[in-house]
Amino acid sequence: MLRYKTLIGRSLHARTLPRQETEANVACKVINIMTGLGMPVSRRAT
Repeated sequence: MLRYKTLIGRSLHARTLPRQETEANVACKVINIMTGLGMPVSRRAT
């Protein structure tokens, strides 16, 4: 929640519930993409 609130904001901007759900889903997807880009690529040493 800290990362969500820091990057996206503390409140939703949409007024209706279906749009709020869509806004939250998009925000979570963006955070997951950003987290994935920052993760190191590790490979097994042989």
